[in-house]
Amino acid sequence: MRFNTPYLITGLLLIVSVFFSAMGQAQDRTTKVDWKKTTRHEVTIKGKKVPYTATVGNQPVWDESGSPIATLLYTYYERTDVSDKSRRPLVISFNGGPGSASVWMHLGYTGPKHLIMDDEGFPVQPYGVEDNPHSILDVADIVFVNPVNTGFSRIIDNEVDRETFFGVNADVEYLAEWISTFVSRNSRWASPKYLIGESYGTTRVSGLANELQSSHWMYLNGVILVSPTGLGVDRDGPVGDALPLPYFTATAWYHDALNSELQSQDLDDILPGAEEFTINEYIPALSKGGFIPDAEKERIAERVSYFSGIDKQVILDNNLSITTSLFWKELLRDQELTVGRLDSRYRGIDRQNAGDSYDYDPALTSWNHSFAPAINIYLRDELGYDTDLRYWVFGPVRPWDRSEDNTGENLRAAMAQNPYLHVMIQSGYYDGGTNYFDAKYTMWQMDPSGKLRDRLSFKGYRSGHMMYLRTEDLETSNQDIRDFIQMSRPEEGTPAKY
Repeated sequence: MRFNTPYLITGLLLIVSVFFSAMGQAQDRTTKVDWKKTTRHEVTIKGKKVPYTATVGNQPVWDESGSPIATLLYTYYERTDVSDKSRRPLVISFNGGPGSASVWMHLGYTGPKHLIMDDEGFPVQPYGVEDNPHSILDVADIVFVNPVNTGFSRIIDNEVDRETFFGVNADVEYLAEWISTFVSRNSRWASPKYLIGESYGTTRVSGLANELQSSHWMYLNGVILVSPTGLGVDRDGPVGDALPLPYFTATAWYHDALNSELQSQDLDDILPGAEEFTINEYIPALSKGGFIPDAEKERIAERVSYFSGIDKQVILDNNLSITTSLFWKELLRDQELTVGRLDSRYRGIDRQNAGDSYDYDPALTSWNHSFAPAINIYLRDELGYDTDLRYWVFGPVRPWDRSEDNTGENLRAAMAQNPYLHVMIQSGYYDGGTNYFDAKYTMWQMDPSGKLRDRLSFKGYRSGHMMYLRTEDLETSNQDIRDFIQMSRPEEGTPAKY
């Protein structure tokens, strides 16, 4: 049998070509390693048209030898009618978890597209997104980053140790390297730079502020902490037990569960009294433990009941200390309802009315209901991210090494060394996961000297963990970010010195 050599070679080349083409298509349908796609858009913000590009892509994480070991999904929004990027702020946005994708603040808060929902943040159908008239894109470009194993971000080296990514300090280290590369690739070194993080994302950005400054020589103008975690600040014992009380007050007021004297007043008028009682009386009383005099114990229980809406006897039965889980179950027990953890405006129903904890968080289940369809519709159909990968709203990142969390101190150190650096905290009064008074306490303890007080600020809102889901707070909180960016940008030529 004779073979026609030219035809044989051509056939082999065709087979090889088809093979590698198929491999490429398979790669495109699964994990994109270093890739991007840009589309052009326009949004009206505060009554003015803002043209912009949306770039969705993946940028790798490399090991020390320069080999890619993971790839991170990002979405980057740039206003296109600005010629001088050196004066244009860049906001780098992270959500938390750990293990949470960037979907929450991306489609809920600062981006040019917003989740379709009702004015109080409840899901509605049909699912999808609409223009966000309150986005901060008019004053700053934004990049939303998905850490490893969130969104479409994936580990691509099967041999790499998971400890490279999954821990307080490991997370900060590889993300700082990723940010440095992103800033270089997009020519943003001259831009005023800001980090914003929500929930565990506040741990992340607090550590990043110092890591970027000390290891990458990248100095920031601001850090925004949305519903912050404890940032490694010690609050064990009576302090931690007492700090949720003002949050209890806010939640009970919302559900009309306080006594008539407090219920008849506005929330802003009653919270200062709850805060003062917590610091000046409640913490000292809990510090006495079982040796507190009976008369004082009765008086404290009466006041805790007054500020929480929980029956005095329940408070006495729990040695004056009400856990948040018991509060979520107990507050509306007489109505056979529970209240949400991450947003206590939401109500749920349990299998049985008895018990000291609820079956599920009605806030989180409601949010998953609306966010998961919307982000898939938006990335795949509108921005053109073509993949068969599942978008991980919450990804597999366990176990997570939480040891040596000094992120609050890291942020303080970065502020001390960088006179330009300002910090703003944003919290919802109805957030039971990272309550607003805990956030205030963190701010106070992060700066024990008081020397940074003029560069630390707190903003509170009448909503929960994602305070931006309520339409009124979406507008207010975005404006607070605009004001913060404007305030934290020094006049041209102002030296960074004390």
